[in-house]
Amino acid sequence: MTVQTREFEADTGKILNIVINSLYSNKEIFLRELLSNASDAINKRQYLGQVDGALLNSGDNGIAIKINKKSKTIEISDTGIGLDESDLAEALGTIARSGTKAFIERLEEAKDKKDENLNLIGQFGVGFYSSFMVADKVDVISRKAGTEQSYLWSSDGQSGYSIAPETSRETAGTTVILHLKKDAKEYIEDARIKTLIKKYSDHIPHPITLTGTDGESAVVNSAEALWTKSPKDVSDDDYTQFYQSNSGNFDTPFITIHNKSEGSLEFTNLLFIPNQAPFDLFEPERKTKLQLYINRVFITSDLGDLLPQWLRFARGIIDTPNLDLNVSREILQNSPTLAKIKKAITKKVMSELEKKLKKDPENYDAFWQSFGRVIKEGLYEDHENRDRLLKISRLYSHKQDKFITLQDYVDQMAENQKSIYYLASENLTSAKRSPHLEGFAENGIDVLLLTDPIDEFWVSMVPNFSDKPLTSISREKVDLSEFSESEQTPESKASEETYSDLVEKTKAILGEAVSDIRMSSTLTSSPARLVAGESGLDFNLERILKAQNPDYQGTAKVLELNPSHPLIEKMNAALETNADVVADTAQILLQQARILDGELPDDPGEFAKQMTNVMLNAL
Repeated sequence: MTVQTREFEADTGKILNIVINSLYSNKEIFLRELLSNASDAINKRQYLGQVDGALLNSGDNGIAIKINKKSKTIEISDTGIGLDESDLAEALGTIARSGTKAFIERLEEAKDKKDENLNLIGQFGVGFYSSFMVADKVDVISRKAGTEQSYLWSSDGQSGYSIAPETSRETAGTTVILHLKKDAKEYIEDARIKTLIKKYSDHIPHPITLTGTDGESAVVNSAEALWTKSPKDVSDDDYTQFYQSNSGNFDTPFITIHNKSEGSLEFTNLLFIPNQAPFDLFEPERKTKLQLYINRVFITSDLGDLLPQWLRFARGIIDTPNLDLNVSREILQNSPTLAKIKKAITKKVMSELEKKLKKDPENYDAFWQSFGRVIKEGLYEDHENRDRLLKISRLYSHKQDKFITLQDYVDQMAENQKSIYYLASENLTSAKRSPHLEGFAENGIDVLLLTDPIDEFWVSMVPNFSDKPLTSISREKVDLSEFSESEQTPESKASEETYSDLVEKTKAILGEAVSDIRMSSTLTSSPARLVAGESGLDFNLERILKAQNPDYQGTAKVLELNPSHPLIEKMNAALETNADVVADTAQILLQQARILDGELPDDPGEFAKQMTNVMLNAL
C-alpha cells in the first residue's frame, strides 16, 4: 500500500485560524457544514446519474452519523458522488477551493442549464475545515461513484495530509471521521448531536440517521421543508402548526405570507404576522427573529436587520441560494443580497397589510391595537417606507369615535378645512375630556387623538399628508370662526378690549408661570386652557421628556381664557371689589388647566389653600 504525504497548498495555520476565529461564530457549526457537504454529494450523484445511469445509487440515499464514546469519534457517512485520489487532493488539499463551486462553474461553462433540483449548498470552500475546530485529526474515506477503489485522506490540520488506498468502503460515497479534542467531548453525547441536527439541518432533503452510544439507530431530521412546497399544497392547519412550532407562540397567525421570488435575486419566504403581541414587544433590545436558511440549511436567527425594527414582531423563515454558506454573521449583516431581500420582503408585508385593512377593517383594528404602536415607529425612523406606512396607520377619530386612516380623515374634512387637526394626550380618556376639543366638537371638526408616546415624534417627521398640514390643537392658535354656523363667535361676544384689564391683572398675578394670557376662540364650556407658545412644546411631549430626564423643567405655556364663561365674566366684574378672590381664582384656573392636561398642580398644598379661600368667599 502506497501512502502519499503532501503539504497543503496554502498556509494552513493562518487559514485555519481565520476559519476558527473569523468565519464561524461558534464551534457547533462544524456539524452543519459536514451535513451540508454530504447533502451536496448526494445531490451531485443524483444529478449526474440522469446522464449516466451507472452513477445512480441502487439503494436509498441518506446520511448516517455514528457516535463512539470509547474512541471519542464521530463518523458522518453519505451515499453521494464520492471522491477519488485526485479529487481528495484537489478538494481537501487546497484550502478555500470549493468542489461545489467548481462543479457549478463547469456546468455554466458547458452552457448546461442548471436543474432547479440541483440544490448545492457550499459556495466558499472552507466548510470542511470547520472540522478542525473540534477535532485534532480528521480521516476521510471516500469512493467515487463508477470506480472500484476507495481512498483514505488523513490530516491533523497542521502538518499536511496523507492519501492512501483503502479497502473498507465497498460502496460509493464518503465517510468523515472526527477524532475529537478534549475540549469537544460534548459532541459525543447523543442529545447534543440530535439538538444540532434539529437546529441546523432538520430540513435537508435526505434522511439523517443517528446511531447513538447505545447502538440504537433512528432518523432524526424531518427531511422536509414546508416553505419549499407550493402554497396550494399547504393547508391552513399546516401553516398554523409550523408557525406555532417555529415561533413558540400559541395564537393563529393574522397574516401568512408564502411566496418565492425568482430571477437575479432568488429567495423563498414564509412569514407570519401574529395576532397577539409578545410580552417583550417593546423591549429596546428586541430584534426581528426571522430564521435565515441557505438551501434549506439553517444559518442564523440572530440577524436583527433581516426586517426593519418596526416589523420585529414578524416570524418565519427566509431561504435563499444567493448567499455563501460559509460566512460569518458580520459578513451577512453587510451583505447587499440580504439588503435587497429585506427591501423586497418589507414591501410585501406592507402590501399584505394594506389588503387586510381594506378587506377586514374590524380585525385589522384589533391587530392595530396590539401592534400599531410599533408600526408607528417606522413613521419616525423609516423614511423610505413612510408614505406607505401612513396609508396603513390607524388613528383615533374623536368625531367618529373609532379608528380611521389619514385618508379617511381627509375625505371627510369640512369644505373650508385646510389642516389635519390632532391632539396628543397620555391616554384616550384624558384626550376625550380635554378642553382643547370643545370648539372643534361644536363646529363639527374632527380631531385625531394620538395617545402613544411615539406619536409626538413621528408627527414631527410628517409635516403633511395629502398636501394637508398636521396641526396640533394644543400648540397652535386655530381660528374656527370660518367653520361657525353662527354669525357671532366667542370673540365677537366679548372683545379683547372688554377683558384687557383682567388679562393684565392675571399676568401680574401668575407672573412667569405663564408665557402669555389671551382670550380663546375655541373654548365653549371650560373657563380656561393651556397651550404651547409658537416655539414651545405641548404638555404631552414635555411629560415624555420629563420621564426620560427628571431634570427637564419644561417651558411656560399660554393661558387662554374663555370670554363667554360665567366665571371669567365674574372675575372681570370683581377686579375692583374682590381682588384677593380674583388672585386665588387665577391661580386655581392655571392649576385646573394643568390637571386637565394630565399634570399635577405645581404646589398641591397651596392649590388646596386657594380652593378653600375661594369656597369661603363663595359661602
